[in-house]
Amino acid sequence: MSNDTTSDDTTSRSPTSDSAVSDYVSTIGRTTRTLIAPIGSGARFVSDVVGAMRDVRTWMPEFSVHARILGVESLPIGIFIALFTGIVLALLASYSVGDIVPPYFVGTLVQKTVTLELAPVLTGLALAGRVGANIAAELGTMRVTEQIDALETLTFDPMSHLVVPRVLASAAMFPIVVAVAMLVGMLSGWAASQLLLDISTPQFLKGARIFFTSFDVRYGLVKSASFGAAVALIGCRAGLTTQGGAQGVGRGATRAVVISAVMILVLDAFWAVVWLTNRTLK
Repeated sequence: MSNDTTSDDTTSRSPTSDSAVSDYVSTIGRTTRTLIAPIGSGARFVSDVVGAMRDVRTWMPEFSVHARILGVESLPIGIFIALFTGIVLALLASYSVGDIVPPYFVGTLVQKTVTLELAPVLTGLALAGRVGANIAAELGTMRVTEQIDALETLTFDPMSHLVVPRVLASAAMFPIVVAVAMLVGMLSGWAASQLLLDISTPQFLKGARIFFTSFDVRYGLVKSASFGAAVALIGCRAGLTTQGGAQGVGRGATRAVVISAVMILVLDAFWAVVWLTNRTLK
């Protein structure tokens, strides 16, 4: 009799247990799909942009306009950041090494940190705020005011007309802004070494040249080009997917800046792993 009762209890609990397991699996599936879906849609967006680059006659007239807006007008930001970055680096280098190593190592540390890391990354983060927000707000406003829908009605491809020139201009102009920032950072580090640290010009230049390689500049410029492309792509996608009027435009611009900043740090780590692993000065 007791065996029959136990069997009945097991049978009565089985459907509930199966339902709990099914709900748990469904929750995992929904969560996984939520996490993976943006990756797939983002990859599809990048693929569409690459395909739209074939329409050169559409995006070429817009390229110079966006190169000026996104690049030339961003030069003051890069110069301003590099100016104070070079000063701080010279002082930090002198403080860190002190009298342990010759004074010319200040020039070495300034040159390496400016060209390899700080000029590309700090300038990229600053431009992510300016360029990413600008693109997202501009395209987001066009989306909520149905200007993009009007372009599609007139058989204009939004990708080749709006996205491609911004992406290419950003990827082309970021390295130029960063190159100027590198130069300004080195000059401000030299000025700080002379005026604040009593390090002569020959000593500073000796340190800057002794471990300098062309790879340092190439590494920084390639990184900055990838930063520019990523910032523009993220800003364009945030703008094109904007919904909800003025509040939606604000949310899209904020999302573009945050994601761009995170992506710059991810790409910085990616290039370090790809190019700097097992590589030493020779």
